[in-house]
Amino acid sequence: MLYLSVIYRTIRKEDNERLAAIIRAGISEFDVPKEGTAFTDPTTDDLYELFLTPRSTYWVAEEDGIILGGCGIFPTPGLPPGCGELVRFFLAAEARGKGIGYTLMKKSFEAAKALGYEKLYIESFPEMMRAVSMYEKAGFRYLDAALGNSGHYACNVWMLKDL
Repeated sequence: MLYLSVIYRTIRKEDNERLAAIIRAGISEFDVPKEGTAFTDPTTDDLYELFLTPRSTYWVAEEDGIILGGCGIFPTPGLPPGCGELVRFFLAAEARGKGIGYTLMKKSFEAAKALGYEKLYIESFPEMMRAVSMYEKAGFRYLDAALGNSGHYACNVWMLKDL
């Protein structure tokens, strides 16, 4: 697939099932814990509803009616004032390495600024090396401990970016 006609849009209710499958497949593929991650988080099955939360948004990449992945901004409880979280950032394996994730991330940064955030936090795993490298290049810096209360206690890479 060439991904010449990818569209980027906000989430719709009918996207829930495909996005949950992409998220769970990504977590399984990288052999990271399932407990304490988005894999077992019940909101993963209802992303549309989750992103109705004020000061949140979720971007979806789609081509020819097929969802390729997504990336969101969320006001995770317990984060410092002015800080949101970059969340549920996953792509289908066949969509990686084509600039789609980068575009989703940039759209999320723009949305975060429009929502009034000054900083973005993200949680990940070292096993997701390509993603973590992309975060580094985008200006995220490593933290020594988790921020906020995402409920994803298994994550062990924590990063923060000034917008």
